[in-house]
Amino acid sequence: GQVLVGGHDVRELTQDSLGAQIAMVLQEPFLFTGTVFENIRYHKTEATREQVIEAAKAVGAHDFIMRLPAGYDGMLGERGGNLSLGQRQLLSFARALVADAKILVLDEATANIDSYTEMLIQKALVKLLENRTGLVIAHRLATIREADRIIVLQNGEIVESGNHQRLMKNGKLYSKLYNLNYASFDDIPEDVLEETTATESAT
Repeated sequence: GQVLVGGHDVRELTQDSLGAQIAMVLQEPFLFTGTVFENIRYHKTEATREQVIEAAKAVGAHDFIMRLPAGYDGMLGERGGNLSLGQRQLLSFARALVADAKILVLDEATANIDSYTEMLIQKALVKLLENRTGLVIAHRLATIREADRIIVLQNGEIVESGNHQRLMKNGKLYSKLYNLNYASFDDIPEDVLEETTATESAT
């Protein structure tokens, strides 16, 4: 068998070329002391200002950037400390879009953010994942609803797999937790989770 990235067998790719095909957005965004412009084009330093602005607009970051004293030329503090977590995440999404990688890994990218910023990020995800392979690690169920395939883990083991519609139709753990209207697995009280799991085990 073969594992293909951009139509190429991974065994034929160098480590550098393979790394260039992967972009990551983490729960705690990596930003450095420098301008907004420099941070967004970090993985593609040849990107033009127009490309950076286009990416920021696509992910919903442009408006708040323009409200900064110097806009795209404004200086960020260490780790972007002068921005909110949601704003830092949007810059990370813009950076990933500029990088134009074929594989996008999102590791709890929507954790600990307000509902308005989550809405912006949900819209950004649609743009980011166009013509890309996305691996989304998330507790927030809304984040993964549109995924082609959802893998449900419990205690480190796969207990369900399928798209949202199929998992809801199955009526097992995923659908039961989703129907409880919890935005995140982390929000589920332990007694509710234990009861749901016990019911699932008995069926």
